[in-house]
Amino acid sequence: MARAPAAEAIARAMAPTCGDGSVRDLRRLSGGASRETWSFDLADASGRRRGFVLRRDPGAHGGEFDRATEYHLCEAAAAAGVAVPRVRVLLRPEDDLGRGFVMDRVEGETIARRILRDDAYADARPRLASQCGAIAAHIHAIDPAQLPPLPVQGAAAQLDQYRSLLDTFGQPHPAFELGLRWLAERLPPPPPRPELVHGDFRNGNFIVGPEGIRAVLDWELAHLGDPVEDLGWLCVKSWRFGVHDKPVGGFGAVPDLVAAYERASGRRVEENALRFWVALGTLKWGVICVGQAFTHLSGVMRSIELATLGRRVAETEWDLLEILDGGW
Repeated sequence: MARAPAAEAIARAMAPTCGDGSVRDLRRLSGGASRETWSFDLADASGRRRGFVLRRDPGAHGGEFDRATEYHLCEAAAAAGVAVPRVRVLLRPEDDLGRGFVMDRVEGETIARRILRDDAYADARPRLASQCGAIAAHIHAIDPAQLPPLPVQGAAAQLDQYRSLLDTFGQPHPAFELGLRWLAERLPPPPPRPELVHGDFRNGNFIVGPEGIRAVLDWELAHLGDPVEDLGWLCVKSWRFGVHDKPVGGFGAVPDLVAAYERASGRRVEENALRFWVALGTLKWGVICVGQAFTHLSGVMRSIELATLGRRVAETEWDLLEILDGGW
C-alpha cells in the first residue's frame, strides 16, 4: 500500500502558483501501477475549492522517464491546442513529495468498460473515433523543437527492441516469432522527420464526458517516430475491451478515424502502414504481458494483476495471427 503524500507538503508546494490553502479529500485513484495518482481539493480561506491531481513516481525510483519531461510535454500539448489537463506545479526535491507534478483535475470517466457500455456515454461513443483522429493530428503537428528531449523510436528500432526482449524470457512463442518475421518483411518507410508520438494513445487514457473526449492522459511513453503508430495502437484489439466489432477503441470504425485524421493533418494514412502498426502494437502488448507474468513468477514482484496479464498472452497471440491472416 502506497503511503499517502503529506497534505501539508502538498499545500506548501502549491502555494507559490495557486495561493495558500489547505488540502482536502486526498485519495489515491485506481490504476497507475507504474505511477501514483492522487486526487485532492485545495480549499482557500473562504472555503472555495479547486480540484487537482498529483502524479508522482512510487518510491525512490520511478523508471527512466523523468516527470519533468511529462510535465513539459503537457505544457507543449496545451499550447498547441491539444486537450490535456493544465499542469500547475513541477515538484522540487525540497518539496519532499518525490518526483512528480500537480495538474488540474478534469472531471469525467476513464474506465473503458463504462465508456463503452454506460448509457451516460451513449451520445459520445459515435463521436469518439473522429475526435481521436483530430486530436492525434494535433499531437503530431507539434514542432519537435518545442519539446523536451525525447528518444527516437521508429518501426525498425521497436521491432529489434521487442525481438530482444522476447528472447530474454527463454520461452517458446511461435506466434510472436511468426509476427516478427511478418513485420520485418513489411517495414513501412520512415517519415521524412520523426514526429511526436503519444505512445499510449488508447481507450483508458482518455477522460470522457457525455460530449466526448475532454483530455488525453499518460504521456510517459511519448517519443519521436512514425505518427501512424498512435493510430495503430488505438486499434489494437486489447483496447476494445470486449467490443470487437468496433476496431477503434471499441467505440468506432477505422474509416471515421482515418477520415478525421486526414482532414485535420492534410496527409493520407496508407492502409498497409496502419495494419503494420496494429500488428506491431499487438505483438508489443503480448510481449509486455509475457514480461509482466515473468516479473510475478520470478518473485521480483508477486502480484495477482501481473499474473492475470500473463493469462492474456494467448489472447494477443490469437489476435496477431488474425491480423497476419488479413483480419483486424
